[in-house]
Amino acid sequence: MKPFLTAEWRKLILLTYSVEPALLEAHLPEGLELDTYKGRTFVSFVAFDFLNTKVKGIPIPFHINFPEINLRFYVRRKDADGTVRRGVVFIKELVPRYWVALIARKVYNEPYQCIPMRSTTLLNNKESEILISHHIKYEETEYDFEFTVENQPQMPPPDSTAHFFKEHEWGFGLNRNGQLTEYKVEHPEWSVYPLKKRFKLNIDFGHVYGEQWSFLNTQIPFNVTVAEGSDIKVFPGKVVK
Repeated sequence: MKPFLTAEWRKLILLTYSVEPALLEAHLPEGLELDTYKGRTFVSFVAFDFLNTKVKGIPIPFHINFPEINLRFYVRRKDADGTVRRGVVFIKELVPRYWVALIARKVYNEPYQCIPMRSTTLLNNKESEILISHHIKYEETEYDFEFTVENQPQMPPPDSTAHFFKEHEWGFGLNRNGQLTEYKVEHPEWSVYPLKKRFKLNIDFGHVYGEQWSFLNTQIPFNVTVAEGSDIKVFPGKVVK
């Protein structure tokens, strides 16, 4: 099967927070169960760059390179043969390109929204550091965040916390008929960058994602991972029977 979308996902920032399962169950499609790590459930605030984006092999002018920010949580689905598929469900996905948001809503029924956004990646201190920054404007309010990492990517072991949150092969959601759907995302495992110093985060989770998420404004992340990323392939979705 040919992929529906190909691109690069680069410089992925994952801020992961421990949350109560009841908060996620309201977004949990039937047929899935919440995935846990060390007996707890989590959401991740994820920011990264889409690069060299193509839909069915065709680049869309002015929609090739752009940032994305999303809020996601972790789920699993067990096949009839007992195989477990671990993946994610998205609460909201933000991009600055109208057609990207439109195609994602039409094809995958994903909760995309188009807003003003920009990102930058800079090499500092004789290329020993990487500065990653994002800026968004949500309903006339501007937010930004900034991370500095050492330019020494490392591959975390398979049993590490970083590996658990960054490596997921499946995306799940509901189509317009309310049926559970899944799609596969292929990419090699990602190396991660050590954080150089405390990051800057200026965002109102309650404003962007709904008042029920406002508690994240004062919560310390369970895990912070900055991954290098890679080429990716997103395959067409299908209904799970």
